[in-house]
Amino acid sequence: MHVALARKYRPHRFADLIGQEHVARALLGAVEQGRVAHGYLLCGPRGVGKTTAARILAMALNCETRHAGKSTSGEPCGTCASCERIWAGSASLDVVEIDAASNRGVDDARDLRERAMYAASQEGRHKIYIVDEAHMLTREAWNTLLKVLEEPPPGVVFVFATTEPNKITNTAAPVMSRLQRFDFRRVGPHAIAERLASVAKGEGVSIEADAVDVIARVADGGMRDALSVLDQVTAFGGGAITAARVREVLGLVGDEVFAELLDIVAGRRADAVFPLVAKLVEHGVDLVTFADGAGDLWRAALAIKLGAKPDGISTALQDIVKTRAGDLEAGDLLRMLRALEESEETIRRGNTPRLTIEVLMVRWAMMDRTIDIAELLKSGGRGDGGIGGREKRDVIAAPVMRDAAPAARPAAPLPEAQSVPPSPRATIPPGGAAGQWPQILDALRADRKMVVAETLTETRVSGVEDDVLVLEPQNEHASATIERYRGAIEAAASKVLGAAVKVRMTTEAVEPVTVDRGPEKPVPVVSAPGPRSPVPDAPAPRAERLSVSGARVERAKAMRGKDPALDSAMDAMDLELLE
Repeated sequence: MHVALARKYRPHRFADLIGQEHVARALLGAVEQGRVAHGYLLCGPRGVGKTTAARILAMALNCETRHAGKSTSGEPCGTCASCERIWAGSASLDVVEIDAASNRGVDDARDLRERAMYAASQEGRHKIYIVDEAHMLTREAWNTLLKVLEEPPPGVVFVFATTEPNKITNTAAPVMSRLQRFDFRRVGPHAIAERLASVAKGEGVSIEADAVDVIARVADGGMRDALSVLDQVTAFGGGAITAARVREVLGLVGDEVFAELLDIVAGRRADAVFPLVAKLVEHGVDLVTFADGAGDLWRAALAIKLGAKPDGISTALQDIVKTRAGDLEAGDLLRMLRALEESEETIRRGNTPRLTIEVLMVRWAMMDRTIDIAELLKSGGRGDGGIGGREKRDVIAAPVMRDAAPAARPAAPLPEAQSVPPSPRATIPPGGAAGQWPQILDALRADRKMVVAETLTETRVSGVEDDVLVLEPQNEHASATIERYRGAIEAAASKVLGAAVKVRMTTEAVEPVTVDRGPEKPVPVVSAPGPRSPVPDAPAPRAERLSVSGARVERAKAMRGKDPALDSAMDAMDLELLE
């Protein structure tokens, strides 16, 4: 008769508890020194050894070999009649196991309290009550047990096992101070893999290393679950157990799907997303499981990119990721993982998980790639065809070493503030500049000043005074842009209008200029420094409410003001700082 592997290979000794060494040492020492407490609370996830530890404790306390003086160790022998009865779960006068899920009321607790008053069957033995799923007991049941837990009869030990100790805390907080609490940990995947390999060898089953790793990840820290899965895939068919068979039995996504996902994202093929998702749905793949696997994929890719050892994916998939690691930067992978994290709740509990997955994958495929300002500064903004030929991208500012006191910005003009190429001065025809303002903005865009041109889109030409172009900004951001990029604007305007022009705003005084009258003697035109009268009937500047975009611009200005190197690079290469 076949015995389930989870039962057949259940630990018989404290030393066999995998991943729970802290609990095993404490209980073993208590038995050896005769310092066993009257009540224990064993907490932890399912399948990590809570009930098993309670049984081993009961075996050790009533082991006939130990009581006969044949062993001084706190470990049970596992071969005497008492140990065998307790281990098999057979009827025992001194060890009682209770399922609190079906015996949770006050009457059950009262019966347990009355039974605890009777002594053990033999002198020097203990009566052990193992209460599983203890969090299912009602408040009244806990109150019934409160007195006997505080002053139990001699030789009585209560062991409560639970996966949700917080419920006991909320229901019966006074009980917690009357019990010794031990928290069981999840078993690590490497420890599970080693145990599975040992069990498979003992059963004469051939299993691949990748298959062992897949089962260890699926078990999620539970040794019992891992052994149950191994039992399941062993019964699926003959021959060696492969990772493909494990995925087929458990309904997991194969490596070829994640390899295709990696190829789609690295190749920026957003159109291939929908056929891939349709194929997953057609084969009945759980999209939540697929999303978890995608997270493992990007996490492993990030580890490889940063020079760490990846885990969570098969060896074959690791090789594929290593070949494509150069197509994705660490910053890209971080943003992809962040996008997955933001969508995880909707994928798990939303009404349209397929739509959410498709949108998420399209975002991955279309996500702009990050660039490093340090690399751009080294190449002068010309790397890979120059920044002007690229799409707008997020900028990762490299750390800048500074002195104790920040140095003042150099007075040298920025590249966009270069002097206007010399050209003959000529009077601008009235109304000519106002109609050509869109062409001036286009000239700015052609000169890689896209951000400047977009900021000045709403700016109007309010008038022309000889070769001075008077601009009327509509907000303070446009005013600051004109002031900062005056040289670039004058250069673009001179190119479009065919004359060397200057630029000023309606809030500025007219600068002294000289107009070329042909053969006649030049006549200086100078405005007085007194009260300004820029243009007749020019509207006064309007105060406006700060918009969301305006607030973003203000934050960007503050960031640039704190970092001179970043500010200079942004100006020189016309980069846009995204949040």
